[in-house]
Amino acid sequence: MPPKRGAAAAPPPAIDPSPVKTKFPTARIKRIMQADEEVGKVAQQTPIAVGKALEMFMVNLVTKSADVAREKNSKRVSAQMLKQVVESDDQWDFLRDIVSRVENEEKAAAAAGSAGAPSAGKGRARVESESEEEVIPEKKKRVGRKKRAA
Repeated sequence: MPPKRGAAAAPPPAIDPSPVKTKFPTARIKRIMQADEEVGKVAQQTPIAVGKALEMFMVNLVTKSADVAREKNSKRVSAQMLKQVVESDDQWDFLRDIVSRVENEEKAAAAAGSAGAPSAGKGRARVESESEEEVIPEKKKRVGRKKRAA
């Protein structure tokens, strides 16, 4: 027989309120998860947990990038600042391939100055597009129930 829960049971840990008011759409998260052929049914709480994890990930990354911006006396977080955060901590090592496409400030300034062409934007880094070999799958048409002929 399982032990009875008494008054001595510890309450669950409290979850800190989110510093942002934005929520990731759970229906879209579920659709993305189920787009993978290996994923079958998804429990109702799973997209909610994934959305909360995404939220915490974004808050952490943006907060650290904002700290770098403050150190540089900047009011904006640039792609180079995000790159600096990713490259400075092993926690973000899975993002290194993505941020490696962002040009360094020195290279961007040299390229803009030597080319004589107007830059893409003030203080913005140019990011190379995804590999051309990558094929984007076509969207599947939604097929609903056929209407009866009257």
